[in-house]
Amino acid sequence: MAFVESQDPNQLHFLVIPMGSPGHYIPTIDMAKLLAQHGVRVTIVTTPVNALRFGSILDQAIESGLPICLLVFTFPYNQFGLPEGCESIDDLPYVGLASALMQAYGSLREQVEEYIEKLNPKPDCILADTFLLWPGETAKKFQIPRILFDGMNCFTQMCNHVLYLSKVYESVGEFESFVLPGLPDRIELTRSQLPFAFNPRLKGMSGFNEKLRVSESEAFGVVINSFEESEQGYVDEYQKVKGGKVWCIGPLSLCHKDESEKVQRGNKSSINKHECLKWLDSQENDSVIYACLGSISRVEPAQLIELALALESSQRPFIWVVRAGHKTEKIEKWIDENGFEQRTKDRALVIRGWAPQLLILSHAAIGGFLTHCGWNSTLEGVCAGVPLVTWPQFQEQFYNEKLVIEVLRIGVSVGSQETVFWAFDEKSEVFIKREAFIKAIEMVMEEGKEGEERRKRAKELSKMASKAIEEGGSSHRNMTRLIEDIKNQARSKNLS
Repeated sequence: MAFVESQDPNQLHFLVIPMGSPGHYIPTIDMAKLLAQHGVRVTIVTTPVNALRFGSILDQAIESGLPICLLVFTFPYNQFGLPEGCESIDDLPYVGLASALMQAYGSLREQVEEYIEKLNPKPDCILADTFLLWPGETAKKFQIPRILFDGMNCFTQMCNHVLYLSKVYESVGEFESFVLPGLPDRIELTRSQLPFAFNPRLKGMSGFNEKLRVSESEAFGVVINSFEESEQGYVDEYQKVKGGKVWCIGPLSLCHKDESEKVQRGNKSSINKHECLKWLDSQENDSVIYACLGSISRVEPAQLIELALALESSQRPFIWVVRAGHKTEKIEKWIDENGFEQRTKDRALVIRGWAPQLLILSHAAIGGFLTHCGWNSTLEGVCAGVPLVTWPQFQEQFYNEKLVIEVLRIGVSVGSQETVFWAFDEKSEVFIKREAFIKAIEMVMEEGKEGEERRKRAKELSKMASKAIEEGGSSHRNMTRLIEDIKNQARSKNLS
């Protein structure tokens, strides 16, 4: 079923296909809103639960007359052995079902193609998540340009690119550091910190990764949730790799100006907006450490307890967002039985579940953000002008840590050395001691020269981010360039 959509044949039409994961869905929804603000008609392919969960953020935009519509398809739970209502990675009861979820998303292809068949004119562009392979086949079938979105930055893209070409990681031991060749900065990593694609332990992934590479090479271009000023050297290099078809149009989270939109973004918040703001208003400026490890966090309860005790020992006010996937009950039991909330009630706010992160980070009381270095969270921290305590877990998060600490110089690491392959096994081999957390928190919150300079750089980046999306800013210009590029494609197709 589709919500009502306008049918102006002269209006550019983008068909947007997100992936079922909050870290991908949320910026894709933001992008849809931004495209519509630039006069593009946008149709978002979605499923019933995701439409309810992520679609509400667009209600105001649609009511205001922006040309956005949701195309809602039923989701085949039973066919793929998924529990009813499970349409997103963070809803999986256990991580072993991740491949079933991806297969279920693949089955939407037939319904999407039936929809395109009936359209006249056809969409001018398919904007799809890079981890979904089938939109590439659909785009070929209907001869529609496909643009990829993978929610990462140009720094990450270039790290992956030089690793694929050089294979430099193949000749070193697991914990031996090596320099990534040919980058604008000297970036050192260990093999143990690399994403899944470069890990030989993950049997069965190499075939999928190769298909991804082919799919990426066939796309018309890539949209990036970043702004050029934050990583200019890497943007320039990636443009060369992609023949100029790279558009940095972020930070996408800044398309939400309204407080109610900031609260709604992503999911229903587990805390009342007024209760949250009242607590923040009671704290001094730059005094609170905010700890949140992302939407699909699967950190082991024992490790979370270590983090909780570190936050308590820091003697600073803090907000802790508690999430542990299907092991959440264990950590909540510890919180209740250990008297943690009672002991810290005068200076702590514990949020179980989804937190209104944009609202929290933009408050003057926040002085530091302890993050897993997912790109959405990292960028939201940058936009808020807040220095970061970095604790990467998996995928490209170790790249993001390098960007934050060595290029932008706005963060301090807790010293994580190894990727946690949460989607493939249930064992947590990484264990960060509370002393490491406390030390990093102290360094980020300190009032000495180094801390002041870090805060100053963070504030300057925040101003650059805001300017980038304003009229005349780099991201605003790139959005205009993207729309023009697709218009030119549509014109040349019509002429031929």
